[in-house]
Amino acid sequence: MKIATIIIRTLIGLLLLFASISYFLSLTPEPVVTGNFKAFQVGLVASTYLMPLAKSIELLCGLAFVSGRFVTLASVLILPITINILFINFFLAPEGIPLALFLFLGNLFLIYRNWDNYKGLFVM
Repeated sequence: MKIATIIIRTLIGLLLLFASISYFLSLTPEPVVTGNFKAFQVGLVASTYLMPLAKSIELLCGLAFVSGRFVTLASVLILPITINILFINFFLAPEGIPLALFLFLGNLFLIYRNWDNYKGLFVM
């Protein structure tokens, strides 16, 4: 189980690093989007702070996952972003559902594996 944890943690970390670095350095071309997803993307781009904030959190969490340090904190920080990625792909861009499911379920798996670290949050 420890090997599976390392593999999933590293894959998620590399995926988050690739997504955030390619956003900041404009490495990949913007995909052509239509319909409701285009309107949603225009709204995200119009807010000048939301995408850089989310991509910065992705970058920090990706570094944490790849290095293996602060994985407990990174899992909690990236959880709302993975939920949003899952919902965006589920409702607006169904072709990305497998990758979004991997991110979400992998993050849940990492939270499950580190559950002892979270127990203190639920003690009165």
